[in-house]
Amino acid sequence: MEDLNAAKQRTHKLMLTNRRTCTISGVCDVLSFDVKEVILETDQGMLMIKGEDLHVSRLTLDKGEVDIDGKMDSFTYSEVAGYGNKGESLLAKLFK
Repeated sequence: MEDLNAAKQRTHKLMLTNRRTCTISGVCDVLSFDVKEVILETDQGMLMIKGEDLHVSRLTLDKGEVDIDGKMDSFTYSEVAGYGNKGESLLAKLFK
């Protein structure tokens, strides 16, 4: 039988190299991304990455891993009330 709490037992880890490449584990979902901003839902809350020429180069949601390339300027975490409720829009999650 599959352990339904396995996703919550993952380790959230962020490794940044020279502000150009980033490997993140403990990712539940990629909510949005473009060349200036990537918004991720992680085991530790929402993570907003801002920069220039951002590209999601590898996405493995089975393992909860994401690789991002580009010039990264900021990483912002936020705690969201009702975090993890599926079916809600991004704006509803951010502005509760």
